[in-house]
Formats: sequence, C-alpha cells, structure tokens
Amino acid sequence: MIDWREIDTVLLDMDGTLLDLHFDSHFWLEHLPRRYRELHQLDQASQDALRERIMGEQGTLNWYSLAYWSRELGVDIVALKREVQHLIGLRSDALDFLKWLKLAHPRVILATNADRASLALKLPLTGLEDYLDVIVSSEDVGAAKEEQAFWFALQDIEAFDPARTLFIDDNARVLESAREFGIKHLLGIKQPDSQRPEKQLQAFIALDRFAHLLPEQLPEQPLS
Repeated sequence: MIDWREIDTVLLDMDGTLLDLHFDSHFWLEHLPRRYRELHQLDQASQDALRERIMGEQGTLNWYSLAYWSRELGVDIVALKREVQHLIGLRSDALDFLKWLKLAHPRVILATNADRASLALKLPLTGLEDYLDVIVSSEDVGAAKEEQAFWFALQDIEAFDPARTLFIDDNARVLESAREFGIKHLLGIKQPDSQRPEKQLQAFIALDRFAHLLPEQLPEQPLS
C-alpha cells in the first residue's frame, strides 16, 4: 500500500487513529452531558441540549479545547475525563506500527487537534511519547487541522516535504485539508471507535489494520 522509499515524514493523528475514539465518543456524548446535568441539577432536556451545543462546535478550535468547555459549562473537564480515563487505549495494532516506525523511519510527528490538557492526560497512560519525534497540537498554532493555517504553521515548526509525507487521520475533513495543502500520501481509518460501526471515507483509502502498511520483513537499519 505504501512504498516506504517515497516517505520521509509520517504525520499521525491521535484520537481515532492511534487511540480508540471510544473514550472521546463516550465522554463528550454520554459522560459529560450526564455529569453536567447532575452537577448543575438540571433536567434531561438540558443534557440533550448540551449534546447539540457540543456538536455545533465541531471542526473548530473550541471543539477541541478543554479550557473552553470548562469555562463555558462551569465544570472541571479534566477532572470529569479522569472519571472515565480507564477507557483510554491504543487502537488494535497501533503499538506494533509505532515500534516499526521507530526502527525504520527517522521522523514521526503527532499532528493532533487535541489540546495540551488532553495530551497531558493521555500521553502518560498510553506511552505514545516514546515513539514520537515531535508533537504539534492545534492549540500550539491557534488553528485546527481542518484549516490551512494549521499546515503552514506545522511546516514552519517542523519542515517537511508534502510530496514525501504520509498522513493518517480518521477525519475526512482533516484529510481534505491536508490534501489541499499538498500532502501526497493520505490514509483514513475504517473504525476509529471500536464500539461503533465502520465509517465510509469515499475519497480516501481507509485502514482497518496498520499491519497492511508494513513490509513483510523488518529492516535491519533505517530506510533511506
């Protein structure tokens, strides 16, 4: 699927790509609305209204900001996330893929919309940091990956050749943005949330397992 001789840089999304999206789906659509209603002693209608409000920010920097939601809702989002942090976990064979990249490729960049508070929660629980050369959050650059500004800022931070870059993400809008920027090698994820049905990404090839990307034998030295 990938000719690794054509790849110098691997950009990886986190939630829904390396990590199972089930944690985030459950938190934002179930746990947070329920706890918000309980903490503010509101009725069921308020819980449903909050779901709609959350979805209304989809694709914006606010959507991904824990500080924004803590301020807007008057709750400690990080503390509420810790209540269900046992749901945070790697997707299927993501760890095997990361181990292979560490052996075979010089540059692996986490390009994520997750803010720094989310990263501070998830990185220690998953060990992702051990396999990454650089971590760039949309919070760092002031633009979500759905915007062209993110990619220009990322290239300023960590120079890469879009024609020799592989980017993997579960979000079709983000993949479209990356393609507009000129990133040549783009792959989606079939089932970002292990508890939900597979997604259809008509414009992109979608992976069910990272193993499909790996050569049959591990290299004895880094690829060039």
